[in-house]
Amino acid sequence: MAVAVKMPKLSDTMTEGVILKWLRNEGDKIKQGDIIVEIESDKADMELEAFDTGVLRKIVVPAGGKAPIGSLIAVIGEAGEDISSILQAAPAPAKAEPQRSSSPEPAPRAVSVAAPAPVFPQPVEQPIDGRLKASPLAKRLATEHRLNLQSIPGSGPLGRVIKRDIEAALSGKTSSRSPIAVKPGTTEEVILSPIRKTIAARMAESKQTAPHFYVTIEIDMEPAMAFRTQLNNVFEAKISFTDIIAKGCASALMLHPQVNGTFLGDKVRRHHYVHIGVAVALEDGLVTPIVRNCEQKGIGIINQELRDLVDRARTRKLKPDEYQGATFTISNLGMFGVDEFAAIVNPPESAILAVGAIVEKPVVKNGQIAVGHTMRVTLSSDHRIIDGVIAAKFLQDLKKMIENPASLVSIT
Repeated sequence: MAVAVKMPKLSDTMTEGVILKWLRNEGDKIKQGDIIVEIESDKADMELEAFDTGVLRKIVVPAGGKAPIGSLIAVIGEAGEDISSILQAAPAPAKAEPQRSSSPEPAPRAVSVAAPAPVFPQPVEQPIDGRLKASPLAKRLATEHRLNLQSIPGSGPLGRVIKRDIEAALSGKTSSRSPIAVKPGTTEEVILSPIRKTIAARMAESKQTAPHFYVTIEIDMEPAMAFRTQLNNVFEAKISFTDIIAKGCASALMLHPQVNGTFLGDKVRRHHYVHIGVAVALEDGLVTPIVRNCEQKGIGIINQELRDLVDRARTRKLKPDEYQGATFTISNLGMFGVDEFAAIVNPPESAILAVGAIVEKPVVKNGQIAVGHTMRVTLSSDHRIIDGVIAAKFLQDLKKMIENPASLVSIT
């Protein structure tokens, strides 16, 4: 019996998906559990397994096409089986984004009308942001090696630049190191990526529905700096300040469950565990991979898990359960030299911590002016369930823990 393969819901905020690549062709035999297609959601690139055994009879949405959640993307059935009823019930798939270019406002001129392009064109896809379509891994490799994506021909779906294209460029088979030119006096329009659409919707919802307020505190980071150096020297690890802050937040949240809660209209759900999301910047947005049960884990384990999550987040290989379900989020812009900022609460969480840079500055110690290192953190809170005093007490305990980092090490 023929079965419909539908666009899955790969995240709690996903509304549509993009077909990156079909791994099977029409007519291929499929076994239950075979990976048949790669799909781009608003958070990650995912592989979809077949839930049935048979023949891939029809690909409804080709590579590059978009489809809303629950819509038909393919049909699996027996060879020769009538699948017309399934196809007739399916709406037409969305078209691929059209090619556009940026330019100053042109003078009137004659326009020639060309034949209409196919719905899913096969030549290189040139988005309106002026760059070639590229996989997240290709973008990261291009950035690391200072390659110009625009000069690299893509061999993926719709001309998408993928890993092997970057490797070819590095081997000298393509010209790639010319800078991307921006013509002064021009404008451009950039179509929002799925992840940017989701960020826009969720952040607008957060600011409109959750009354934000902000509390900032300054932390003496010299003890934490010494603590981090000792850990890295003794264990040959690469502990980051984010790891230490995450552990400090987990410990402080267990003392202040109000800050670790979710607003549910007529009630509040307080979580007696701490799943910390850490904001990771991507080229077209950000994701928040989650380290779960941080209150039960040491700094070394948090470091190991977070490094793995961040690496896979940047290549869009996270699984849905690795970026859904955080109870608290940390956003750290300190590495960019930002002294202080306020973040927007990530719903349905009730608070988010914005972490600034560690700054060398004059400080007063024992009545004397000395050179010190401090860091400012700002807690953004949902005032429906968190009051100013609660936020201040949470930050007070967080400050105490980071300034006394031995308190973050369990000896039992």
